[in-house]
Amino acid sequence: MNEAVAECASSNWHGIDWNKANHQVRKLQTRIVKALKDNKWNKVKALQRLLTHSFSGKVISVRRVTENKGKKTSGVDGKIWSTPESKLKAITSLSTKGYKPKPLRRVYIPKSNGNKRPLGIPTMKDRAMQALFKLALEPIEETTGDFNSYGFRPERATADAIAQCFIVLSRNCSAQWILEGDIKGCFDNISHDWLVKNILMDKTILTKWLKAGYVTNKELFPTTSGTPQGGIISPILSNIALDGLEKLLKNTFSNSFVKARKNKINFVRYADDFIITASSKEILEKEVIQVVKNFLIERGLILSEEKTKITNINEGFDFLGVNIRKYKKKLLIKPSKENVKTFLRKIKVIINENKSTKQKQLIMLLNPVIRGWANYHKHIVSKKIFSSVSSRIYEFLWKWSKRRHRNKSNGWISRKYFKTIGTRKWVFYDDGLELFNSSSVSIKRHIKIRGEANPFDPEFETYFEKRLETKMINDITLSKKLKNLWISQKGKCLICQNLITKETEWNIHHVIHKVKGGNDNISNLVLLHPYCHIQLHCQKLTVLKPSS
Repeated sequence: MNEAVAECASSNWHGIDWNKANHQVRKLQTRIVKALKDNKWNKVKALQRLLTHSFSGKVISVRRVTENKGKKTSGVDGKIWSTPESKLKAITSLSTKGYKPKPLRRVYIPKSNGNKRPLGIPTMKDRAMQALFKLALEPIEETTGDFNSYGFRPERATADAIAQCFIVLSRNCSAQWILEGDIKGCFDNISHDWLVKNILMDKTILTKWLKAGYVTNKELFPTTSGTPQGGIISPILSNIALDGLEKLLKNTFSNSFVKARKNKINFVRYADDFIITASSKEILEKEVIQVVKNFLIERGLILSEEKTKITNINEGFDFLGVNIRKYKKKLLIKPSKENVKTFLRKIKVIINENKSTKQKQLIMLLNPVIRGWANYHKHIVSKKIFSSVSSRIYEFLWKWSKRRHRNKSNGWISRKYFKTIGTRKWVFYDDGLELFNSSSVSIKRHIKIRGEANPFDPEFETYFEKRLETKMINDITLSKKLKNLWISQKGKCLICQNLITKETEWNIHHVIHKVKGGNDNISNLVLLHPYCHIQLHCQKLTVLKPSS
């Protein structure tokens, strides 16, 4: 709280009317959707230009890159925007006139298989410029994108892709054969020519981003293909490049009711991972693969011969961390063996790296990891695996406990580190904090998003509000108090009136400050966006609890 107030400085950054800025950006985005639906392409371009040159668009973009996880990570220029003054100055710097992006700072991120993945880090200014143009591109992607594409799109997630797999594979009459598609180096190899020709945005700016190059070990390397990995704009560019494959397959193999019943072609994609179902192995081998290859070639892409394979549903396949397989005609979706191994390996590393850490601190390190993994798999057949994983984690922690007290008895160690809470025994517990138990997570089927649902189309506003409410209420990572606060505010921040989500994050504000006699009861608490919370204190605003 004190840090938030101190950040006010003598700047007007926290005096910005965020509600107005969000409203103006949203209004332009909805107008872009309407123009697209009316096939008014010149109007689309005009509205895009209006948005990317607007003050509202610029302030939203600066705010986005200064409050996300990478806000303290600099590019090749070493600059970050951490003060109100630097953020205000940044707004005026977002101009297309004379704009020249700097090369990306390349770092390497470890992968689960032991290899490393290259990641490019743009400068703060380049990130903000990309965020600005993304505001104008997203309405287009959400209006024209494939219905069953789920990666890097607002309001869509892996759970939707997995739910769609269940829909197209679960019935007795469903397709029995699956093509597991793997695009070789998708993000690194997409054709620049194709992107510049087909992406509906300022061609000059796009070309500059694509050709910016990257720096590693103080040496500059050019980029002749691919999207800038690590850039805010990269996922949406890749999505647009891969859009159209579902429609092509449908038009080729399912353009009539008879052909649809015969071929059973279905398409599910998450980023560059996809599956295609069919009634026979032959149609996938002899026809579908060739259609996919021709589609990709136009974009400078090819299928990985080693990783692309055709599987029968009775053998099962792994997709997005789950295994999908039929057992005696019943489709079951479970966490994949590799996913479980990777998760347990991560847990073991955390425990082994904290041999001398206090028990409470270890619990605080483990809980977010366990909750996150359980939350990911709570929509599928995970109960037995949750129980098995809990047992394995207990074994790790027992070894951790015994290692700390080699001369103590098992009874002494168990009394020190493990408690009985209610009917639950052997709970890893310390100072009011207990280890999260994945076995306690209820399994509840995920309701897949409607394929045509568009978060930038006013027609679907009520639909998305209801989905968000369900998502927040069912989220195991949120306390009962937070859920009740969120519901009482109808999911909206009381300052800017925009939705509060896990992505936006939130702060808890005391209506009557504790120094003035306020308490921690729910009647004295409200949820605010972090920036709105700072703004409230800087401008000495007041906020009231909504009436019941």
